[in-house]
This record gives sequence, C-alpha cells and structure tokens, in this order.
Amino acid sequence: MRERLFLGLILLFSAAALMFETQTLSISYDEAEIYFNAHTIVHYLAHASTSLLGQNDLALRLPSILLHLLSIFLLYKIGKLFLKRTIDRIIAVAIYAFLPGVNSAALLVNQGSLVIFLTLLFTYCYLKEYKVVSHVILIGSLFVDNSFAIFYIALFIYALMQKKTDLAILTLILFSAAMYLYGFDTGGKPKGYFVDTLGIYAAVFSPLLFLYFVYAMYRILIKEEKNLLWYISFISLIVSFILSLRQRLALEDFAPFVVLSVPLMVKVFFNSYRVRLPQFRKWHTLVFGLILITLVCNTVVSYLHKPLYYFLENPSRNFAIKYHIAKELAQALHEKGIDKIILKDDKLSLRLKFYGIQSGGFVKLSPQKELDEGFEQIDIVYVGKVVKTFYVYRLG
Repeated sequence: MRERLFLGLILLFSAAALMFETQTLSISYDEAEIYFNAHTIVHYLAHASTSLLGQNDLALRLPSILLHLLSIFLLYKIGKLFLKRTIDRIIAVAIYAFLPGVNSAALLVNQGSLVIFLTLLFTYCYLKEYKVVSHVILIGSLFVDNSFAIFYIALFIYALMQKKTDLAILTLILFSAAMYLYGFDTGGKPKGYFVDTLGIYAAVFSPLLFLYFVYAMYRILIKEEKNLLWYISFISLIVSFILSLRQRLALEDFAPFVVLSVPLMVKVFFNSYRVRLPQFRKWHTLVFGLILITLVCNTVVSYLHKPLYYFLENPSRNFAIKYHIAKELAQALHEKGIDKIILKDDKLSLRLKFYGIQSGGFVKLSPQKELDEGFEQIDIVYVGKVVKTFYVYRLG
C-alpha cells in the first residue's frame, strides 16, 4: 500500500510540474513544423488534443505528458522484475521520472516520449513472456520512427547471445526494413563529435549520474548477469559513440533507449552498498548524495530557465530561448488588435500561427528598427529584463 502511495505521489508531482512548465514555454519552430506540416503519430496526437482542449500550450503538450506518465508506470512494473525491495523500486522510478532528458521529451512535441513508451511497453511485455503482443509492438514500431533501427540492433545482439532464434530473425528483418524505409547516414569525414555526444548524454542524465551509468554498464559487462535492459542500453550507447566519431548525431535517436538502464543502475549501487558493513558505507553514501544533488540541480535548471536571463548579458545564450518569446509576442499583438502580420522570418511566422497570428494584412513586424518614427514597440520581458524587442509598423 505504501509503495503504491509513493508511486502515486511521484506521478502526481511529475504531472503537476510538467503542466506548470507548459505555461512557461512557447511552441518552437520544430514543434510548429510537426504540428502544421508533419504526418506523424505525434502530429495527429497533438491535433486530437488541441481539438478537444483548444489550441494552447497545455493541450499541445498533453499527449507527451500522458505518455511520460505511462512510461513511469511501465518502468515501475519493469523494476519489480529486477528490484526486490520497495525502496529500490521507488528510488529507480523517482530518478527516471526526473531525469532532465526524460522531462524534456515529456514536454516537447517530438517522437521522444512515444519512442520511450513503446520501448518500455515492448520490454515489459517481452519480459512477462507475452510473445505475440511484444512482437506486434516491435513490428508496429517500424512505422513510428527511424530511431528504432538502433533498438533492433540491440535486440538482435541480445537474441544471438541468448539463443532466441525467433527474436533474432524478426529484428534482423525489421532492421533491414528500417534501412530500406529510412536509411541511416554513416558517411562523412571524422570531425570529433565524440565529446559533443558525451556532453549531450551528460545533459540527459546529469553529469555524475551519466558517469555512474557508464560505470554500471561496465560492471555488468565484466561481472554481472546481462539482461535485456542492459543489452538495449549498452548497445545503444556503444553504437552512438562509434557513429559520433564520424558525424554529429541526433541524440534523440539513442537517448530513449539508454535511459532504460535506471533500474540496473539502482540495482548495481545497492548490491554494492548492502554487502558492506555500515561503517564502510560512507563512500557509497557520499557518492549517492552527490549524484542526487547534481540530478536535482540539473532538473531544477531545466524547469527554471527563464530566471537565467537575469544573469546573461546575451539572452540568445539561454539554452531554452527557442521555446520562448512567441507566445508573449502573440499576446502583445492581440492586445493591439493585430491578428495578421507581414514578417520576413518564416520560422517565427509559423510559430505565431499557432497562437492565432496569421501572415498577411497591412501590419509589418520587424525585430529591427527600420524607421525612427511611426512604429509601436513591443518588449518581451522576463524577470525584469528585456530579452527581445520588436517593432510594429502599420502600413495602411
């Protein structure tokens, strides 16, 4: 009963935090492209949500948030298969629920949350030996996103090592189909993107947790039983590192599979922790505390990104700026009775379209002052600091 209570609190807190965060974000250009022009499952989910709840940021992001909450529940169910103690399972779920990279996927309109959900759903069904259901999920994933090609590689290696012929044949066929449908660019000259890849993984996990993840994967490799979760996470990590030696990678193609390792990290830590007498656990307690502190700090920063403008001389250096400005600009234009604008910036124009500002009319919007008079000024202000200024010229 207590375990379910803690799980419910994690789900409730995660949902509340994400719903609050939706009010601080604007639709980005990439999200606007998906919403208006793409023909993906995420596109149709977003349209279904906004059709029911109105064209606003909460409705736009609600499908991703719901998929995230379902993923938390699935990870908990998977954790029960590997972690015997209640406290271990709750810690694993809490860490996963508040990973910076996972929360970003839960907030943004992209394939991330759907890929994570389907990966967890397949993993749970396969581990529970629901063979037909798991194979149907695996086949269906082929038509969701090209990133599942990496998933098929990991499962193929797992099947070979565990002598699971049916899974090996299926994943080989699916990988071949994925290459035919989507392709996978492995060309290019070596350009040293390995360090960039490390940095992005550190941002997905938080730096110290990522280091422990690498350690846990290595420890399992040389000392412990290698299960399905380990194969998925480890192979995805290795493939991403190999490819990053030649080209810049889209880490959303790999990160959804790597974060599934959280229950394994918790298991490795507590196995090492509990075999020691209490007086010899100080080092482990210190490491655990530091990892949690850095994780909390990274997660808080990922939520409270607007206050960062106060400390930045150049607002464009804020990592979240592409998710800001558009909503506040649209509100200011509506307050001036403007619902159509002439704007050279096509990307910003598409973002404003989501908030009801159409292209055309007799009002020009410019980010630079074009004339010294006859304009209306719109300042976008966060935490008392002007981060962007626009100029409105009425042409007729």
